[in-house]
Amino acid sequence: MEQKAVRMAELGYVGFALDMYGKGVLGNSVEENAALMQPFIDDRTMLQKRIFAALAEVKELPWVDSGKIAAIGFCFGGLCVLDLARTGADIQGVVSFHGLLGAPENLTGTRIAAKLLVLHGHDDPMVPPEQVSALQEELTAAGADWQVHVYGHTMHAFTNPVANDPDFGTVYQADADRRSWNSMTAFLQEIFQDSE
Repeated sequence: MEQKAVRMAELGYVGFALDMYGKGVLGNSVEENAALMQPFIDDRTMLQKRIFAALAEVKELPWVDSGKIAAIGFCFGGLCVLDLARTGADIQGVVSFHGLLGAPENLTGTRIAAKLLVLHGHDDPMVPPEQVSALQEELTAAGADWQVHVYGHTMHAFTNPVANDPDFGTVYQADADRRSWNSMTAFLQEIFQDSE
């Protein structure tokens, strides 16, 4: 994620990488990563408080224009930024790359102010097409300005060059990686131009 923040800085943005688990804790296996994520998936209020605290911190940085903030996330991070938008947070946009999409039970009827871009692999076994459809219905009901780009022949973790586990459903896909980054770049240009 730090490399993604650097790439954002290279585009001229402030890149801020959030440590959702705290204290630099990282999983070293699929099982450890799942164990780290599960408490946040079980307690979406905790997840939302954590990412909202990060947003508050970003807004305090002296070189950040608090009227031009977007959040991007990958996999679990994609779920986190979607939940930030679901809280009605006052940000311009959210981009989810191969994110988990399930709606939280603690937020119903909240209007989504941020524009959303969801980038998804059609063959992602962790997020089947019916979950994508459910997200679209949810975002429409929340009054959101949303778009979903679905990449064919693409599994989960398609932006991660070291993902190579087709049995688990995580495989790097160079075309989807490039296309999704280009889509994000165009999206950010649009939303920040609209906020001027």
